[in-house]
Amino acid sequence: MSTAPHIPPPPQGPGVHPPFPAPPVEGRGKRLWLSLSIGAGVLVLVCGGGIAAAIGVFASSEGALQERAEAAVSGYLDALHDKRYDRAYELLCEQAQQDETAGEFRERVSAEKPIETYEIGEFALITLSVPVEATYADGDVTELEAYLGQDPDTGAFEVCNLGE
Repeated sequence: MSTAPHIPPPPQGPGVHPPFPAPPVEGRGKRLWLSLSIGAGVLVLVCGGGIAAAIGVFASSEGALQERAEAAVSGYLDALHDKRYDRAYELLCEQAQQDETAGEFRERVSAEKPIETYEIGEFALITLSVPVEATYADGDVTELEAYLGQDPDTGAFEVCNLGE
C-alpha cells in the first residue's frame, strides 16, 4: 500500500527511541531556588546601600542647614548686641527690608531691651525658624523665634523676623 506524499507516515511501534532525549528534571528546583536566593541577596544589598546613602545625605544636609541657620541668627543678634544697627539691617531678608526702612529699623530696635546672651535651638525645616532663648541685660529670659528666609542670589539664610 502506498501513501500519499502529503500525509505523514504512521508512528513507529513500541521500543523505538525518540529523536532526542527529554531534559533532566533532577536538581532543577534546587538550581532555581539557589538562583532566586542569590538574586534576592544582591537586591537587598543594593537597596540597603541606597537607603543607607540616602540617610547619610539627609543627615549631613540637616547638619549643614542647622549651621547655616545658626550663622545667620548669630550674625544678626551679634550686630544688635554691638549696636551695629546698619549691619543688622543688611542681614535682614529682602521682605523685611521692604517692610521697614533702615531708619525705622534703627529707631525700633534701639528702643527695645538689649539682648545680652542667647542660645540657639534646633532649626525647623518646615517653618524655616529657629528658637532662641534670649537673656536680657536685666536678667529676664525669653523664648524668641527667629524666622528665616533665603537670599535669592546667594541662597544664604537671612533673618526675616525675630519675635515671641
